[in-house]
Amino acid sequence: MAAANSTGDLPAPGPQLSVTDIIVIAVYFALNVAVGVWSACRARKNTVSGYFLAGRDMTWWPIGASLFASSEGSGLFVGLAGSGAAGGLAVAGFEWNATYVLLALAWVFVPIYISSEIVTLPEYIQKRFGGQRIRMYLSVLSLLLSVFTKISIDLYAGALFVHICLGWNFYLSTILTLVITALYTIAGGLATVIYTDALQTVIMVVGAVILAIKAFNQIGGYEQLEAAYAQAIPSRTIPNTTCHLPRADAMHMFRDPSTGDLPWTGMTFGLTIMATWYWCTDQVSVNTAHPPPAALWGGAGVQLGC
Repeated sequence: MAAANSTGDLPAPGPQLSVTDIIVIAVYFALNVAVGVWSACRARKNTVSGYFLAGRDMTWWPIGASLFASSEGSGLFVGLAGSGAAGGLAVAGFEWNATYVLLALAWVFVPIYISSEIVTLPEYIQKRFGGQRIRMYLSVLSLLLSVFTKISIDLYAGALFVHICLGWNFYLSTILTLVITALYTIAGGLATVIYTDALQTVIMVVGAVILAIKAFNQIGGYEQLEAAYAQAIPSRTIPNTTCHLPRADAMHMFRDPSTGDLPWTGMTFGLTIMATWYWCTDQVSVNTAHPPPAALWGGAGVQLGC
């Protein structure tokens, strides 16, 4: 019985895809490859600025789309959906908290980075405090944290989705995802990452809206969400625990400060400290440049990711 209820095994692949599903998936991959090839050919890769900073002449809309796509990638689509299913609406506080922190990035942090004429945050730390060792330390630390806390999770979530939908081997899905991403990123530099992210943004936003409308229609509208959630118990559970049962405060954003799993005090005040680090000072999340005045947002605030 314990083996049957184990949550450690990978989910079994879903139902067989129809011809329409296969066509949509094929078109999706074809569009990604086409945009990657187009942007790689268009990018100016013969200079350091052209390769790593997209020539410092990128307009605001692909940068904003890249910021969105990289922060709302497969890890958040799968992870936040799972966290919401397990604990309720309060998990949205993590994203809402980023709203005013990103405003601080735009109006406080980015002007400082630009006026400092730096390219990376370790370079800023070196200028601010002096010494090469602190710059190397932050660079290595940022790389390790990115690999073990973000890139690996995004790869896992993306491969898990491919495994469930297409029935492909999980490890094969992981390798293919990594290879395809690495090819167009290495070939075209930052410009390719930005343009492919812009395509992902359109797909994610349109797909999320369609999915939300379809889901609400299935349960009878938003007013039926609480009742439907209260009856939602997963088919695979962990014995001798209650973590699989819907929480009584699942529909509350602000939860009790002593008994809540996400207390409103920590969500409102404590999370701001972590969000400021992630959105405003994390080298992996914020890549800054010193663009010319005509393209102020050409290299500022770009979120890098797979």
